[in-house]
Amino acid sequence: MYKKFYHLKENPFNMTADPEFFFSSLHHKEAFSHLVYGIHQRKGILVVTGEIGTGKTTLCRTLLNHLDGETKTALVLNPNFSDIQLLKLIIKDFGIQGNLRNKLEIVEALNKFLLEETARGNNIVLIIDEAQNLSIKQLEQVRLLSNIETEKEKLLQIILVGQPELCDKLRLNELRQLNQRVAVRYHILPLERHELAAYIKHRLMIANTLKDSENQLHFTDEAIDIIFKNSGGTPRMINILCDRALLAGFAMETNRIDEHIIHKCIQEVVCK
Repeated sequence: MYKKFYHLKENPFNMTADPEFFFSSLHHKEAFSHLVYGIHQRKGILVVTGEIGTGKTTLCRTLLNHLDGETKTALVLNPNFSDIQLLKLIIKDFGIQGNLRNKLEIVEALNKFLLEETARGNNIVLIIDEAQNLSIKQLEQVRLLSNIETEKEKLLQIILVGQPELCDKLRLNELRQLNQRVAVRYHILPLERHELAAYIKHRLMIANTLKDSENQLHFTDEAIDIIFKNSGGTPRMINILCDRALLAGFAMETNRIDEHIIHKCIQEVVCK
């Protein structure tokens, strides 16, 4: 609705996990570096956690776009399946075909695939998002998959991405073997106050059809202070408030998003 008024080619504060809008905050940059290191060094099991809305899925998609052609990947966005269904989903995403009827046949096919791809010089990465929803039995299956290795290196790099409850689950006594095998861990924190203005400008610049010098749309410092206070620096909440602010600014026919507009938006979108 407001895109034409603000000369935007798309919604800059969309709720989708679009890697084009990935913002390299300090914590997101560190998380990205940890993942790249763990993959390249074939560390086996990597865990990335963060609160709801901190950009974990966007980080995953950005990582997938960054990896080279010698890295084969599979991405599971929602692991709410049975054990056998989860395994079938994994091998399907890796492109493994065949009439595999049971868990043993699936694991054997995966093992063969890993050995063949490793012999070609390829690295294999499995990313499971929302991993806090995995059952203890499924997480134990993940551990067993991580056992596929040569004398020198892990054949499958497994990245578990989830909310902080994932760490709580990994600390359970039943999963102590899995927990001990996690080689890389990182917890993503929300944006810092000094990063917020850059985050907003970054997203507006990507969506903008005008040169930066021609674009008069801006958020005042006071508006940014209030956005930070009410979002806690969580990207998803920032996007919700900024999207509503642009709609309000469009209704008022203004390019200046100030604290008064933000206060009004907060009343509309934040449950007290």
